[in-house]
Amino acid sequence: MGREVLLIEDEENIAEAIRFILTRDGWQVVHLAEGRGAARRAAELMPAVVILDTMLPGASGLEILAEMRSNLLTAHLPVVMLTAKSQPRDREAAERAGADRFLAKPFANADILAVVRELAAGRKTGLGPSGGAAVA
Repeated sequence: MGREVLLIEDEENIAEAIRFILTRDGWQVVHLAEGRGAARRAAELMPAVVILDTMLPGASGLEILAEMRSNLLTAHLPVVMLTAKSQPRDREAAERAGADRFLAKPFANADILAVVRELAAGRKTGLGPSGGAAVA
């Protein structure tokens, strides 16, 4: 794994903002705008981190995450769930599905960068940015 992030986000403005933040920090960002085929693409790329929106056309983020966790190739990949839904039940669903972190939209630029750096470095536990607990 290198400095590659797989970003699965259907909102173009959010995807562009994340891409800008991460590329400025030296990351290569591969963007998918829908869920269909996303788990397969993660297995092909083997990125350092996957940023996964919860609500996507084609397949939900939770479905994609479940598929990734059931595949030996992608089961270990660090995944940040990114969502506009920030209710406790949403966090619990992400945790049950195997997300490493959960960030609610809107998020601070520094938070997304910090989470990617931490997960890429192998630190999956502790308090997540924006008060979001890590769900390792």
